[in-house]
Amino acid sequence: MKRFKGVRGMLVFLVLLAMLAGYYFYLSNKAEKDGEETATTKTQEVLLRDLSRNYPASPKEVLRYYSEVLQCMYNEEYSEKELEQLAERAMEICDEDLVSFQSEEYVKRLQEDVQAYKSQGVQISSYKTSNSTDVEYFSKDGRECASLFCTYTLRMGTNLQTIEEVFILRKDEEGHWKIFGWDEAEPQTK
Repeated sequence: MKRFKGVRGMLVFLVLLAMLAGYYFYLSNKAEKDGEETATTKTQEVLLRDLSRNYPASPKEVLRYYSEVLQCMYNEEYSEKELEQLAERAMEICDEDLVSFQSEEYVKRLQEDVQAYKSQGVQISSYKTSNSTDVEYFSKDGRECASLFCTYTLRMGTNLQTIEEVFILRKDEEGHWKIFGWDEAEPQTK
């Protein structure tokens, strides 16, 4: 009879252990699902940044934020409203003279450009800005300006292509660096 109590006790212990493990598994999966519902996308993270209180402090930081916006536009899934918000964010960090050249068709042209890249399977895989020590500061027409490079790596399937752009930024009246323009960098000779 004593042996029966030991086996019965062991069975009860194993059943309780299995129930405890099942409950733990249930709670773990529930927490993961709850976390997925509240997780923000990269696009939402970029859009949540309050530029009025947390504007990038240096030309390099402005270019880094701009590149994050570009990555969201060209890599992520988003709604049409979010694309418009991304375009607005890009314009917020651009110089007023550059923004004045943009027509009301800007968002439509941007959508077409993004769709063309996405239909070809092109994504911005990564970007790298100049080191802080490589930023060239100068004055033009009495305004502080900065010149720096950003190298974008584009991925199309397994193929990679790099594009180096040179950006010119200009300080506005509030002391914020704004993108004044950019162009493809000239190949450097060695």
